[in-house]
Amino acid sequence: MKLQAIRGFNDVLPADTAAWQHLIGSARATFAEYGYQWIVLPVVENTNLFKRAVGEVTDVVEKEMYTFKDRGDEDLSLRPEATAGMVRAGIEHGLLHNQQQRLWTFGPMFRYERPQAGRYRQFHQLDVEAYGIAGPDVDAEMIAMSARLWKKLGLRNLRLEINSLGAGDTRASYRNALVEYLKQHEDKLDDDSKRRLSANPLRVLDSKSPAMAEIVRGAPSVLDHLDPESRAHFDKLQQGLRDLGIDFVVNPRLVRGLDYYTRTVFEWITTELGAQGTVCAGGRYDNLVEQLGGSPTPAIGWASGIERLVLLMQKQGVTIPDAAPHVYVCAMGETADRAASRLAEGLREAIKGLRVVLNAGGGKLKSQLARADRAGARFALILGDEEAAAEAVQVKSLREDTPQTQVPWAELPEALRARLHL
Repeated sequence: MKLQAIRGFNDVLPADTAAWQHLIGSARATFAEYGYQWIVLPVVENTNLFKRAVGEVTDVVEKEMYTFKDRGDEDLSLRPEATAGMVRAGIEHGLLHNQQQRLWTFGPMFRYERPQAGRYRQFHQLDVEAYGIAGPDVDAEMIAMSARLWKKLGLRNLRLEINSLGAGDTRASYRNALVEYLKQHEDKLDDDSKRRLSANPLRVLDSKSPAMAEIVRGAPSVLDHLDPESRAHFDKLQQGLRDLGIDFVVNPRLVRGLDYYTRTVFEWITTELGAQGTVCAGGRYDNLVEQLGGSPTPAIGWASGIERLVLLMQKQGVTIPDAAPHVYVCAMGETADRAASRLAEGLREAIKGLRVVLNAGGGKLKSQLARADRAGARFALILGDEEAAAEAVQVKSLREDTPQTQVPWAELPEALRARLHL
């Protein structure tokens, strides 16, 4: 039997991890600029958590979760998304009651879907959430933070769509109007939509079936049913985005695919990834904390797929910071081998951020220089027994046609700083 990765579970190879590191590093820096703190969550949770949070009448719970019994006969699931676990952790550890929290996490999620470009069965997400803040100011902050991340990554041509699902009376009023409309077209509904018609009719608007597109376009608008408080919240959000110079489109058909959303929902969309156009999505879930056993706590968040963002970065030719070694240390001779190790450690200590690869496994100078070139190093530092005795090193440029020079160890850090602009 040939051993290989399970379908939909992909390896990320070194050729691609530089983009991942750049993305995650940029996200970490952006979230810190807004005062968001990192939290690390388990990838396995009690299955009932997702049923209660995400909703039993959703594709995620009905069709996509990886669920199993452990040796203690407990029903467990690999997490399909991060928000349920974030809320569970907040309640369990007392982070949410009468407090404001700004949190973020990232890591693998799992859904049994048909694998395609940008959509895998194990995928990775950035997830950002704020708790204890009810006003539209934090909604605007959330969206502005995502816009700043796109700018930092160099991404272009993303369209922001926003909507409000309202709360309380809005949901009941709109649900009745939507059910009445859908029943007029019941003979044209697909099987999933017919089933959702009684259990959760808003999910019909989230249908990905092409046959449902015309029916969805003709559905009544939730914005016509907003209660006054939700209308004011949505108006202030729009004004806040205009104040920040963030362009947006109001899409009254935008509902999102999970049951816990209320009021604000939004998506960032690209036309450059085919069917997988949504690169970031989120919204408010003001009832979820209470629904899972905590005190009433307003909340909002968004998630963005790392694989999809990396794919978009590649499509748009985004420049990824070079992660190749700055220098590769070549050594020939027993004395040189011992000295090379000390030299490499000394350089790492002297120049913060310097990437140094020390040749391992011996080899003639020609083969060591070939390794240095394949590694992408800017310079080779060549050390023989004579150079080691003199505490000097030959500096050879691998990317520019410049003369090879001998530099004393004591002067090497300054010489490399100047050449590498560190």
